[in-house]
Amino acid sequence: MPLKSVNFISQIFLSLGAILGCLSVVAGAFGSHALRERISERALLIFETGARYQMYHALALLVVALLLSRSDSPPPALLASGWLFIIGIAIFSGSLYALSLTDIKFLGAITPIGGAAFLAGWVALAFAAWSMK
Repeated sequence: MPLKSVNFISQIFLSLGAILGCLSVVAGAFGSHALRERISERALLIFETGARYQMYHALALLVVALLLSRSDSPPPALLASGWLFIIGIAIFSGSLYALSLTDIKFLGAITPIGGAAFLAGWVALAFAAWSMK
């Protein structure tokens, strides 16, 4: 992959990691202040789980961005891990936010797809670590 493309993707991952990290803080504050009296304790725990996993994976995305910025020829698994973390946040955390706010039970069936994306992202990151020069 050309260095210019790697730098651009690194910028995307770094920017999205920062934005998603910020939004997880906003979600956590929203949950503990605005939602505490409006939704059940169980729904609040679900919402907080979404925010917590969003932060973990926003930080992981920052790590991927930094690794990309240090490599002229990153392994494809490193790029895959970043995209998988983004997909995981959208599906896992997004479905938990929606489930806790709407109580639409079907949304709970979507959450494991996001969890699988998180797992695949970590496996891809591990594989990338062994492939880096």
